[in-house]
Amino acid sequence: MDNLSRRLQNIKENPVQYLDKPSITCLDLFLIGYLSTRTELGLDIEGSGIEGFQEWIQNREKTNVSQSWARIILFLNGSERSAFYDFFRLFDIFCEFKKASCEEETQQKKQSIKNDFRYYLRQLYEFIGSIKKRPGMYLLTPSITRLDMLLRGYTLARREADLVPTEEEKEFEGFQSWVQEKYGINSGQSWSKIILFYSVDEDEALQKFFELFEEYLNRNKNSDVDENSG
Repeated sequence: MDNLSRRLQNIKENPVQYLDKPSITCLDLFLIGYLSTRTELGLDIEGSGIEGFQEWIQNREKTNVSQSWARIILFLNGSERSAFYDFFRLFDIFCEFKKASCEEETQQKKQSIKNDFRYYLRQLYEFIGSIKKRPGMYLLTPSITRLDMLLRGYTLARREADLVPTEEEKEFEGFQSWVQEKYGINSGQSWSKIILFYSVDEDEALQKFFELFEEYLNRNKNSDVDENSG
């Protein structure tokens, strides 16, 4: 069983641990963050294992609409939970199809891809900055929940690469407790759920996240200014 299959099996068996709930939309965003980061780290030099799934779903359902595989499956099932579990059934069928039809890559091409991807490792704050500039490209729709899922996938992929946490990643770990303290929340709710609770909708919560994140990064600078002015 390859890495993606093992991870998907874990998610299927315990979706709350990874996504908070069985949701095809949350799974989609998690996989985007997880698989794209593994690719950038050079961990999936033979491909992530999900390539072609979008086209396969469209061909299977005989549709040419420009909707993601997650939205197509959601439309067919009618609910996030049902679509979540149906994904695993469909993906198993896809894997059998792909196994029977795919040609093996040459060793020279594998090495070339591996070298290309190891030139550049995206850092966390740069990633967040890119999402802020182009949320539609990364999240499809402005949503703090989608952002949370994307970052969870990014973080897990780096852990699987046995990378030592960067200073940015260590600093961001404190964002959860900082948000809890700022809103006076003592429950175990994630930072995304707390911000969403105090926002009108997902879009406003996403914008508020970027404001709070900026405030969080500048917290020490503001403290130094107050001390100097005093």
